[in-house]
Amino acid sequence: MAGGITETGEPYSPYVGLVYMFNLIVGTGALTMPKAFATAGWVVSLALICFLAFMSYMTTTFVIEAMAAANAQLRWKRREQEEVNDSESTSDYSDDEVNIRGRSEPLEARPILSIQRGGQSGDHFDIVERVEMGQMASMFFNKVGVNMFYICIIVYLYGDLAIYAAAVPISLMEVACGNHSCSSGNLKYNDTDSCWGPVKRKDAYRVFLSIFTLLLGPFTFFNAQKTKYLQLLTSVMRWLAFTMMIVLALIRIGKGKGAGHPPVAEISGIPNLFGVCVYSFMCQHSLPSLITPISDKKRVGGLVLADYSLILAFYSLLSFTAIFCFDSSQLRDMYTLSFTDSCDVLDVPTLRYFLGLFPVFTISTNFPIIAVTLRNNWKTLFHRDGGTYPWVVDRIVFPLITLVPPILVAFCTHDLESLVGITGAYAGTGIQYIIPAFLVFLSRRHLEPVFGRDAVNKHRSPFRHTFWVGFVLLWAISCLMFVTANIVLTETKH
Repeated sequence: MAGGITETGEPYSPYVGLVYMFNLIVGTGALTMPKAFATAGWVVSLALICFLAFMSYMTTTFVIEAMAAANAQLRWKRREQEEVNDSESTSDYSDDEVNIRGRSEPLEARPILSIQRGGQSGDHFDIVERVEMGQMASMFFNKVGVNMFYICIIVYLYGDLAIYAAAVPISLMEVACGNHSCSSGNLKYNDTDSCWGPVKRKDAYRVFLSIFTLLLGPFTFFNAQKTKYLQLLTSVMRWLAFTMMIVLALIRIGKGKGAGHPPVAEISGIPNLFGVCVYSFMCQHSLPSLITPISDKKRVGGLVLADYSLILAFYSLLSFTAIFCFDSSQLRDMYTLSFTDSCDVLDVPTLRYFLGLFPVFTISTNFPIIAVTLRNNWKTLFHRDGGTYPWVVDRIVFPLITLVPPILVAFCTHDLESLVGITGAYAGTGIQYIIPAFLVFLSRRHLEPVFGRDAVNKHRSPFRHTFWVGFVLLWAISCLMFVTANIVLTETKH
């Protein structure tokens, strides 16, 4: 689309878009749910995960509505400019003729419907130009709001990329340097232990990090669509791994070997459950990159709802089979390790290695999408209307400032929980709840004087009443208070 500072890219079908969203949402976070479910109790866990899915779905529809509003705003600006240009070109005519054409009224005070050209068609709210969240913030927020947005999104996405850049090499190191034979037991390793002869585990980690950077780093210089076949391939592998774990757990339960007796509700486990699940449906920051290239957007709303329903059912099935299959003492923080720790559960070496490498598959597909999102937000941060970037800045500088910092952090340390835990929690609440709520509220207020009350945004959220915006903001404040209380309580225990 001409005039855009980020490329829309090649279109793909709605179902490919559904796969992209599923891959982005269902990451390694799903593997930490079973342990949290077992600790908090199955009734409390089910209630919380359903509520979080509902809240995240609501804010996703908010972002999609704001994207459509932003596209309408851009069309209006261009048409307004065309009217101004036409006005200048007809300046030789009499003032009476200009007034007859309706130019005596300020353009910005007149509804867009009144300045449409005869013969032009198409819906103003079509999502055809990719408008990143940063650009939407610039369109609808004041200066303070824009700055707060960029602080929030950059902190969160850099934290995400740093975690991903470390998690993949860690998983590869564990498989390459650990003992996955059935005699290994639950051995604990140190970074200074030997991996391959004189090569220590920390050296192996850095080798794998270098390989990861060389293989996935280049995607930062292109678009998310360039990973289409990688996305589809890893989606198949992801389903194989999750299905394998669910089936193995069901087989054990069916044979009467299920050792899990989870409580109905355990109040002490709720803080950990909340921390694990609150961002389990996070995708709002990458929606412009995922939704805009979809070729047929008529069913986007239904597909998003289907995606969320599918993911909720999937999370529930995975966690419930786990908590009734394994005793809570056998459940590891990373669920795949519950299968690779004991040959009593899985004694096929190939499958044990496959599950051990599973986090590599899930994270590797998320890394390019999030990197592209961060790169595009950097571009919108420094963009000025009507300006374009030199090729070197556009194609080299922005990808490098996106890729280099998280890779450097991952090279320095792979203990990233303390580094990004707190900032990620607060920034995550802003991205998933606060920013979408303000975007949809302000976009409605911004465009109503221009379009009038009768114009209908075909991508508007089903939650169109202002009550829902207030409800989301109230929930976001509750989340921030809860996260703060949990951090304080955790620190006092230590």
